[in-house]
Order: sequence, then structure tokens, then C-alpha cells
Amino acid sequence: MALTLKAVTTRLGYQQITSLSTAQSLTVPKVDLNGLSCRPTIAIITPESQAVRWRDDTAPTAGVGMPLAVGVTLQYDGDLSNIQFIEQTASAKLNISYYA
Repeated sequence: MALTLKAVTTRLGYQQITSLSTAQSLTVPKVDLNGLSCRPTIAIITPESQAVRWRDDTAPTAGVGMPLAVGVTLQYDGDLSNIQFIEQTASAKLNISYYA
């Protein structure tokens, strides 16, 4: 599926989450790559190794939440402090890039 990013003007950081046996929130950057204060509005999220589940209203479980398959990218532009992820099977990783 092609991403349709709108007005992505500033790259603000990258994160990889490798411990997803319990629900994990994003670590949203507070400063950009130049050390300036920032507030990301979009996260590009792609699972690696194993599928994950996510929710932005409460913590997901391995069996309840929105499934996200390996290699499928989620473009999330909701409240980045609310979204959480959990692995469906052990050894999942998430790769996240932040933009404004």
C-alpha cells in the first residue's frame, strides 16, 4: 500500500522498539535532530519479524486490537501519546519514524 503523506516537512527522529511482550507506548521525541524543541504530528510505523496489534484508546493484548502485519506500514496522525503496541508472537520489532 502506498503512503500518502501530506505536508511532511520536517524529519524529527527514529525509534525501534524491540521489547513488545507487554503493551508499549511510543517514545515521542521532544527535540528534533538539531536539538530544537519539536512536536511530531505523524508517525510512520512498520513491524519487523512478527505481527503486532495496536490500539489508541486502551492497551492492546496479543489477541485484541488492530492487527498490523510484518512489512505493512501504518501512517498514524492521531495523538501519538495514546497509541500502544504489543506483539502477537514473540520477537516482534517496530520501526518508527517521526515527522511534522
